[in-house]
Amino acid sequence: MNTWLTFRSSKIPLSFRLDKRVPIVLGSLLIITLFVIIISLSQGETFIHPIEVSKIILGIKNNNVEDTFIIKTLRLPRILVAWLVGVGLAIAGTITQGITRNPLAAPSIIGVNAGAVFAAVTLLIFVPSFAMEILPIAAFLGGLIVSVLIYFVAWQNGSSPVRLILVGISFNLIITALINLMITFGEINSVSQALLWLIGSVYGRTWEHFMILFPWIIFSSVLAFLMASDLNTLQLGDDVAKGLGSTIEWQRGTLLLICVALAGASVATAGAVGFVGFMTPHLSRRLVGVSHQGLLPTAALMGGLMVMLADLLGRLLFAPIEIPCGVITAIIGAPYFIFLLISQR
Repeated sequence: MNTWLTFRSSKIPLSFRLDKRVPIVLGSLLIITLFVIIISLSQGETFIHPIEVSKIILGIKNNNVEDTFIIKTLRLPRILVAWLVGVGLAIAGTITQGITRNPLAAPSIIGVNAGAVFAAVTLLIFVPSFAMEILPIAAFLGGLIVSVLIYFVAWQNGSSPVRLILVGISFNLIITALINLMITFGEINSVSQALLWLIGSVYGRTWEHFMILFPWIIFSSVLAFLMASDLNTLQLGDDVAKGLGSTIEWQRGTLLLICVALAGASVATAGAVGFVGFMTPHLSRRLVGVSHQGLLPTAALMGGLMVMLADLLGRLLFAPIEIPCGVITAIIGAPYFIFLLISQR
């Protein structure tokens, strides 16, 4: 029995195949995502009935100006930013596990996030007056510089996935130590802001944040989807990939650059939200298999849903006190990481 859906085009150089489970899973995740968005928009200090929320979002006439302001100005941009952050981190995590062929790898674990975090914390502590204006660009450049250094140090007649992981972990430890050093000697108000940012939160995010993040995530995600077949080839091992005619160093370097763009933009907007890039590829593989044509979009929707749910739980569990979404993802992700270590030996 054929379990694949195949697409080939004679007009454009594009062909791919999907597991037949993929459309069903993606449709289900989209429905759940819309449901969570409506529920999340209704919750807060002022409860608004989900039906009223739906009317406001759909543009149906609503005379309650206050509810419209709360939904469209205060809550909706925050939720959409959370979704984009989850999408970016999930795709970055899937790419990282793909290029290293290691199911325990993630952007934060192998040091891809380290440069972005270092650049952002440096700005927040030493130049807080205009940090938010250049934070996305600085985070991307920081992540890019560290990733290039990791790739260069790991190079030895080629880039080995094992060396990439080990060198990445080393850089992650060094940069974490430097961040802690800056926090120790920084001014108290700037340090407090940096510490809150390091936890990971979408509190206070506005349409301005959304408009900055949106093009980064969409453009990088499209590039990642176009290189899904390259990720599949890299899974076969370097020798087999070379035998199939793949330029593995170019592919691995390009995918690493895409990973930096996704992770850097997400980290710059919401801080260091952990474990999303690690968990979502695993959960997605259980649903749609290992082919990246289906795995990438599934992980993207799963990641967006995960961060939105984490933000919703953070707002509801101890209301009116808000728990940053990064704390929620860490509470869930750390035990899952230990479970995988034990179950997969």
